[in-house]
Amino acid sequence: MLFTHDVLVKIASGDVDLAFRRRRTPAVRLGSTLRTEVGVLEVDEVAAVSEASVTDRDAQRAGYATKPEVLAHQRPGEDRQLYRIGLRFVGADPRVSLRSDTDLSAKDLDEIVAGLRRLDARSGHGPWTTAMLELIDANPAVRAADLAAGLDREKLLFKVDVRKLKERGLTESLDVGYRLSPRGRLVLDHIQRSNPT
Repeated sequence: MLFTHDVLVKIASGDVDLAFRRRRTPAVRLGSTLRTEVGVLEVDEVAAVSEASVTDRDAQRAGYATKPEVLAHQRPGEDRQLYRIGLRFVGADPRVSLRSDTDLSAKDLDEIVAGLRRLDARSGHGPWTTAMLELIDANPAVRAADLAAGLDREKLLFKVDVRKLKERGLTESLDVGYRLSPRGRLVLDHIQRSNPT
């Protein structure tokens, strides 16, 4: 689910705790979590509802002034169902603290690199983790499409791989593009020291 920055801030503060989406199937499940720029959200309600059941109070809880306003922002289509989705802020994204955790021993670094090598081994397009870290390091704040072209990769698949690095606290997203986190910088330095060219 996508939210504007303003809505995310309101969810984090507790001012917004509902969302409405008209979809063919719900994009989230009860109990699932969403990692966002403001932290982790938990889905605590997913219910198919009729437009008639939506109230002005529901609209306000979703960040809109009135019921007609929330309904006007829904996708059209007879084949789509309106879903009411309850949300609550559950805390900071654990990847944020992981990115700045650089208190790593040589053994820790070796284990992280071994995990990256496992990603490389499972890849359908060959080893990519070191090349991706080096590319992001050399090109911070560059659009994903441009970075993907530099590796002759399709943008969406490239972004999937970047997310794998982000899960390990090695990269962070910027308004445009990415950069290495302090942890990512340390890991890349370790790789380069271990494999001098």
